[in-house]
Amino acid sequence: MFPREGVWSICSGSSMMLKTRSLIKKFFRHPLFMSVYLPSFLVAFAWGVRMPILPLYAREISNIYGLIGLIVAGAGLGKLLTDLPAGRLIWRMDKRLAMILGIALDGLSTLALVWVDSIWLAILLCLLGGVGHAVFSIARHTYITNVVRVRARGRALSVFGGILRVGLFLGPALGGILAAQIGLRVPFIAFALISSAAIIVTLVAKDHFDAQSDQEEAAQKIGLRAIFAGRLKVFLLASIAHVLAQITRAGEGLLLPLWGADVLKLSPDQIGWAVSLSAGVSMTLFYPVGLIMDRLGRKFAIIPSFVIMGLGLALLPTIKDFTGLLLLGALIGLGHGLGSGAMLVLGSDLSPQRGRSVYLGAWSLIGDLGNSGGPLIVGFVADVLALPFAAFAIAGAGLLAGAVFGFFVPETLKKKEQLKKIEAMEKGSG
Repeated sequence: MFPREGVWSICSGSSMMLKTRSLIKKFFRHPLFMSVYLPSFLVAFAWGVRMPILPLYAREISNIYGLIGLIVAGAGLGKLLTDLPAGRLIWRMDKRLAMILGIALDGLSTLALVWVDSIWLAILLCLLGGVGHAVFSIARHTYITNVVRVRARGRALSVFGGILRVGLFLGPALGGILAAQIGLRVPFIAFALISSAAIIVTLVAKDHFDAQSDQEEAAQKIGLRAIFAGRLKVFLLASIAHVLAQITRAGEGLLLPLWGADVLKLSPDQIGWAVSLSAGVSMTLFYPVGLIMDRLGRKFAIIPSFVIMGLGLALLPTIKDFTGLLLLGALIGLGHGLGSGAMLVLGSDLSPQRGRSVYLGAWSLIGDLGNSGGPLIVGFVADVLALPFAAFAIAGAGLLAGAVFGFFVPETLKKKEQLKKIEAMEKGSG
């Protein structure tokens, strides 16, 4: 896995450049680079290419805002509806095959948008893309959990989270250039080509998981009751915190641009700078965060992440100019970055060995509910009261997430010991 130098020794001293080069070399030689990291980056990059184009495409084929919203939200809705059945399907499949099928479905449904002018068919294709992404995401999460030991998950999944953010950060620029220079639907072709590259990489990568164990697991008959036995109480508590965490993240992504546009009357490029600075700060933290989670514990990253984001969002109504928005964006980006990969790590730590993909499908569903709820809360509160109250509502979700993680969700770094205590508690209460 990654080297075990401390956070400060990496970031200081005259040998910093040599250590940085060493880290880069080790990253490209990492066992998961070809099988997980590179295809995940390509998929995230493809999603980034499509992200700014999909609303423009929707507006081209419909002038009804509700239907335009359905197209933009289609992938998220498809994923939300598929998380649980995808988890059960993947349980009985080879994990890498499931990843490939998921990428293929997402890529083909997006490619088909090139020739579609029907709003209803476009919505269906976006839903199918979400189905494919659900299969890919849950299979990938299950695969990583199976092949990475517990005490290295923080680094493996925080780097994974950082890779996704880099892809989503770079992709929109290419999508915008292709749409402006060649045509609005060309980015959909680029999406399919990048997805094809991800499939090829996954096919040629070395499989680090014993296929025989996949077959043995598929042959077992295990119900939801057995999967959640001894874990239901902690799953429910962690799910409450997970929903609040994702509400905070999704709400923050909408609040900063809205405050800049509606309150500060900033230009689109100024708002873009603030959002980019926030994303840039967030992207720099994934490796130190992984070390923190693997050395000190998951909570040492998770709790500060959502407390800082909550406090930052609570300060949003005090921002009066562009400089203030930049500084606040950097602060929120710091909080966001401290949570890089944290929810994936927590889900992996809490998941059982038998029926893992089913458990992670349920965990993904909880996260997607929060992702969908954040923007809805912002819109509802802002319409009924005002935008500052929406900021306070999302800030409250972040602070509450930190509190629930701190007081009610067990530290999962010592997984076996923690789960034994949880199972003993639940058997005693039963």
